Amino acid sequence: MESPFISIIIPTYNRAHIIGDTLESIHSQTYTQWECIVVDDGSTDETASLMENWLAKDNRFQYMHRPSQMNKGPNSCRNHGFSKSKGNYVQWFDSDDLYKPHALATYVEQITEGTDAVVAKLERINLDTGIKIDENNIISENEILDYLEGRITFYVSGPVWKRTFLEQHHALFDEDIRNMDDWDFNLRMLYKEPNIAYINNPLIEYRIHENSLFQELDKINIAEIESDIKAREKHVQLLRKNGMADYKVVQKFIAMRYFKFLRRALYTKAGNSWYLFKKAVGSHLRIKDYKTALRIIVGFISYRLFKKGYNLLKK
Repeated sequence: MESPFISIIIPTYNRAHIIGDTLESIHSQTYTQWECIVVDDGSTDETASLMENWLAKDNRFQYMHRPSQMNKGPNSCRNHGFSKSKGNYVQWFDSDDLYKPHALATYVEQITEGTDAVVAKLERINLDTGIKIDENNIISENEILDYLEGRITFYVSGPVWKRTFLEQHHALFDEDIRNMDDWDFNLRMLYKEPNIAYINNPLIEYRIHENSLFQELDKINIAEIESDIKAREKHVQLLRKNGMADYKVVQKFIAMRYFKFLRRALYTKAGNSWYLFKKAVGSHLRIKDYKTALRIIVGFISYRLFKKGYNLLKK
């Protein structure tokens, strides 16, 4: 089998202060058959200048801008990068991720003629302290259900995908979803039952910082919460059609998410608690969990009026 050529596709927006480390981790790979396409989403910092230096240093790097007619956002950049890529295998990467030195070589060792994807673990790292937080789980005997419920996750960077497998799909990244975009993408790929090889140790450092989307949910950013729920609602409808898992599992998960966000909003005194209250009650009524819906109503009113009743909002 001929050595795979891997296209690494990175969307970026105002990450000049950290993307250099990401590019250095790619440039330092022991496996050399790759191209790296950085797609800029309209940066106003020093990204362009930084990229000029990398283009001069190594012609395997490419730098382009998201076409103006495409929606703003990382998913448009990923789709555009894919359309310009040449690799027979593709890995989407983020502009704050880092490869371990032998990452690509380790991926390639697992690729055979019938491999649709190779998935490796990531380790989440605090960007400021460099301290490891944890590792994700990627292996399951009930893959789709466990991915739906978050017991396993690949993130956007964990898999290397075979190009011909990706080309079977009408749509890759959903440009109307910002948060949970990797969850949505990976699940839609799993619905097609790819032949996956797993590497059960981390090859990538996923760096957490204050501007990570991961942190925006904890800050009760309503736009990110709505994107989170929009992605899950999308899969309720997909599962109704494909029967790959019980769609009611996702509905229960959505209700739990709103419950969690409401508790967080009250605890942090965020200004979005009324909106989240309505969503939490509505989602529990939809799954006919009337007891929890009533508990949310009583707890919320008590907390808002008397600053008591928060315990009723604990599962």
